Amino acid sequence: MRDVAGYDGGDWAWEFLRLNKDYVADWRRSLPRHLPCIRLNDGTQLLRLPRRFPHAEKWGLHAFADPALRPDQAPVFWHANALKRAVRVNAKRPSGDEDERVYRLTDFKADRRAVIGVDGIARVLMKGRGTQVAVEIHGLQVLTAPFAPGFELNDLSALGAQTELLKRLQRFTEPDIREIQKTAYEERLHHALIALEESLSGKTYRQIAITIFGEKKVAEEWQGPSQFLKDRTRRLVAKGTELMKGGYCELLG
Repeated sequence: MRDVAGYDGGDWAWEFLRLNKDYVADWRRSLPRHLPCIRLNDGTQLLRLPRRFPHAEKWGLHAFADPALRPDQAPVFWHANALKRAVRVNAKRPSGDEDERVYRLTDFKADRRAVIGVDGIARVLMKGRGTQVAVEIHGLQVLTAPFAPGFELNDLSALGAQTELLKRLQRFTEPDIREIQKTAYEERLHHALIALEESLSGKTYRQIAITIFGEKKVAEEWQGPSQFLKDRTRRLVAKGTELMKGGYCELLG
């Protein structure tokens, strides 16, 4: 089994999307198939979009990513509309005031993937520690430059969600030595992904169950009076198929 420790919602979403045959077909037809992504001297991965790519946006992406690549191999740039929630920052040039809090993107100890679209707005996805935070930055002309942030709230009804996002963002500025533990939800996602992959390769439910739960457990329970293991395997295949066919968008939130 692949190592999924530290996966965030975007990583899980990509694992299911890249198995979708319709997405693969759209990627193969896309021109250009690959857009140049550069790494800035602070480690931020940057994609500048010369134009919009509606066919990629249909899948929740700014631009197509190679479906043959896993999340740790492919810089996937999720579209702002797919991410739904983002921290909005008005970046000002530092005034020199000693009480002013000044940041650089390197202050956030995360994998940073930035997109600058035709509107000139920088959208940075901070990824790490099993979570992700989208940050929309206005007024930062050079991404590696220092800035004084002003955090914006468009609507009081969004206060709770924004507070949670800001807490996550703030954690990226702190040292973290905690070991990432897989939750029961993430374990189910992992099993659904395996079940989907096995199903797409033509495996039977019994073979899928052996891959996930082990041959001993399947030998003991598959032909027994309880249908639990069979039903669980069917549900995992169904869940994986649902996520592949569009449900992956719910993982991005």
